[in-house]
Amino acid sequence: MGQKITFNLPDLGEGLTEGEVAAWLVEPGGEVKLNQPFVEVETAKALVEVPSPYDGVLAEHHAEAGTTVDVGKPLATFEVEGADAPAPAKEERTPNLVGYGAREAGSKRRKRKPGAPAEEPPAARSLAPVTPPSVIVPVTPPPVEAAPAAPAPVPPAPAAGAPTGPVLAKPPVRKLAKDLGVDLGAIVPTGPNGTVSRADVQAAVAGPAPAAPQRVAAAAEDQRIPIKGVRKLTAQNMVASAFTAPHVTVFLTCDVTGMMDTVKEFKARREFADVKVTPLLFVAKAVLLAARRHPMINARWDEAAQEIVVKHDVNLGIAAATPRGLVVPNVKAAQDLSLVELAEALTSLARTARDGKTTPADMAGGTLSITNVGVFGIDTGTPILPPGESAILVFGAVRPQPWVHEGEIAVRQVTTLGLSFDHRLIDGEQGSQFLADVGAFLSHPGETLLAWT
Repeated sequence: MGQKITFNLPDLGEGLTEGEVAAWLVEPGGEVKLNQPFVEVETAKALVEVPSPYDGVLAEHHAEAGTTVDVGKPLATFEVEGADAPAPAKEERTPNLVGYGAREAGSKRRKRKPGAPAEEPPAARSLAPVTPPSVIVPVTPPPVEAAPAAPAPVPPAPAAGAPTGPVLAKPPVRKLAKDLGVDLGAIVPTGPNGTVSRADVQAAVAGPAPAAPQRVAAAAEDQRIPIKGVRKLTAQNMVASAFTAPHVTVFLTCDVTGMMDTVKEFKARREFADVKVTPLLFVAKAVLLAARRHPMINARWDEAAQEIVVKHDVNLGIAAATPRGLVVPNVKAAQDLSLVELAEALTSLARTARDGKTTPADMAGGTLSITNVGVFGIDTGTPILPPGESAILVFGAVRPQPWVHEGEIAVRQVTTLGLSFDHRLIDGEQGSQFLADVGAFLSHPGETLLAWT
């Protein structure tokens, strides 16, 4: 019989103190390999797959799905074979994102017997790969049915053909199934390699509804949604930002026909064949070039030190709406990227978000952000600053409109830009000049790019 080792919930991100068990990927008695994901934990910042720190058997769950667990509290117990299995009482180590980090200096080893071979230190746990950041394509989550007032019915037996082993589904699909109250084990998967797809979950919801009278009564009841995860953190951050930084917003309506023509031209260029060329790419480049001319835009107010910190790197955030709520992943040191490299970074950020794998590291350290409300058909807005940042640009919808061009009225591509900024460190003149420079670049991207670089 192997040695049983209790694994505590590790620190899953900057300052996070708890996480909710979203789904167990391995049931008690199931075998696990080192670094194999065995549980999904939802934090205030991301949905994280926690990898196993051992080879062996997952012996016990210490929390049910939907339960909140504090960092450092028992999450699962593993049964590990072999004499080299680490003993928790002898080797206490500090939990981190994927299990355990380096052994503390004060830990002790068991004395080895005379003549016994020297004990080898346990293999270092490798960090799970982190996908580069990407731009999130906004997705509207499907409506959630109100829970019935009567006691929940006994779950139906799995449908014919339903998988009897572990259910294969991506984290966003598991989240959708949880929100809709759908048992993944009762669904016949139709996705690639036997995975349950989003369409499978939605089809299960759209199936024949029971004709019980209480079902009709439940539909008229109010729905109550727990405030947790990303929504809870977003609410806290927005309140803190709104009542800490004095916001000012300025607007600029400009002719961006030149930008739209350049987008079409660059889509046909060979070096951009493997990336998406969108108006957002040129808005991002305009923001980076304008920030070089107006460094105070990329600064933050340090209340404790009574200093203004002008940041060297522009970690460019892209605000995005996802089924889990608002997230703002950022491209690190974006000012050093060429236009092709910036396009690649934004494309990667979008891919990561679509897969539901945006990590806390992707969202940490932002210095200047963009929110693209134009994808929703909205002209402009007055965004609230992300905490720790001093400016955020809003990019509205691009529409054909009558415009005075070269002394004549013509139909041109027009958009409205907005800039919200912290008036403690950015004066109206600085904010207005920055926004005017962004508009000038978008009106004449080719000429401005040559003049500013």
